[in-house]
Amino acid sequence: MNAWVVADPGPVRTRPLVSQTLPVPVAGAGELLVRVRACGVCRTDLHVAEGDLPVHKPRVVPGHEVVGEVVARGAGVTGFADGDRVGIAWLRHTCGSCTYCLRDQENLCPLSRYTGWDADGGYAEFAVVPADYAYRLPEGYSDEELAPLLCAGIIGYRAWLRAQVPERGRLGIYGFGASAHLAAQVAIASGATVHVFTRSAQARELALRLGAASAGDSGDPPPEPLDSAVLFAPVGDLVPTALAGLDRGGTLAVAGIHLTDVPTLNYQQHLFYERNLRSVTANTRADGRDFLDFAARHHLEITTTPYGLDEADRALADLDSGRVRGAAVLIQRR
Repeated sequence: MNAWVVADPGPVRTRPLVSQTLPVPVAGAGELLVRVRACGVCRTDLHVAEGDLPVHKPRVVPGHEVVGEVVARGAGVTGFADGDRVGIAWLRHTCGSCTYCLRDQENLCPLSRYTGWDADGGYAEFAVVPADYAYRLPEGYSDEELAPLLCAGIIGYRAWLRAQVPERGRLGIYGFGASAHLAAQVAIASGATVHVFTRSAQARELALRLGAASAGDSGDPPPEPLDSAVLFAPVGDLVPTALAGLDRGGTLAVAGIHLTDVPTLNYQQHLFYERNLRSVTANTRADGRDFLDFAARHHLEITTTPYGLDEADRALADLDSGRVRGAAVLIQRR
C-alpha cells in the first residue's frame, strides 16, 4: 500500500515525511482493518513530524483523523461488519485498570497509546484500530467533512468543557483553525457569545460568518470581559493575553498538546480574583461519543481544504505556514 512515514523528524522544510510502499497491515485479535477514505491533517501530526513530540515509533505513519471502511475483522470482534464506515481517532489504548481509568479519566492513563504516534495512522491506504476505540460516525456528512471531527472536533469539544463556559457565557477563542472553528459552533449552539482572536484575516471572516460576535487580532483586548477562553494557537505568549481578558472567576483552557514557553505571569494582573488556568490532555472515548452525538443533532459547518494522499507533505507544509483554510484533509482518490 502507499503510505507516508516520518523518516527523520525535523522542520517541514527538511521534508521529514517520505512516501513509501508498505505491506497492508493485518487485523489482529480485537482489531479492525480499515480502508482509509479520508484522513485529516492535524497540527499534532506537524509536531510528530518536526520532532516537537519525542519519537515513540520510528518511521511512524502519521494521521489520527481517519474515516474509512471496515474490510476485515480480527478474532473476537463484535458489533462491526465489513463495509461499516468508522472513525479512527488519536486515543487507541488505555489500560482500563489504573486510578485514572477507574475514575473516568482514561485520557490521563500512564499506559495510553495514540494513533499516528505509538502506532501507524491514516496517511496510508489502510490502517488498523482496536475495535473498542473505533467510532461510529453520524450520517449527513461526507468522508471529507467527518475527518476533522475525529480530533479537531473532539479536542475542541473537550477544551470547551474544560473552559467551564457558564450558561449564556462569554467565550474568547484564540487561534481559529480546524479545532477552533468547530468548538466555536458548539459554543454558539449552546448559547454562548463567542469572541475570536486570530492573526488571519481570512479566519476572522470565517468566524463572523459562523456566528461569532466579534473577530479581532490575536493581541487585541476583548470587547467585553470574558467568562471563559480557549487557547488553540500553540503560542505561549498568548497565555498572559488571554488571562488578562478574563473576568473574575474566569477560566482559560489551553488546548494544544504542545505550547511554546509561557512568559512570566503577573499574579495580580493574570491570576488574582480566582482566574483559572487549565490544560487539555487528549480526550476520553466518552468525549468522542458525546461530541459525535452533538454533531448528529446539530449539523456543523466544516471548512476543509482537500489534498490527495500523494500530497501529504504539501498539506503539512501548508498547515505549518498558515495556508490552510479550516482543516486540511487527505482524500483517497480512486
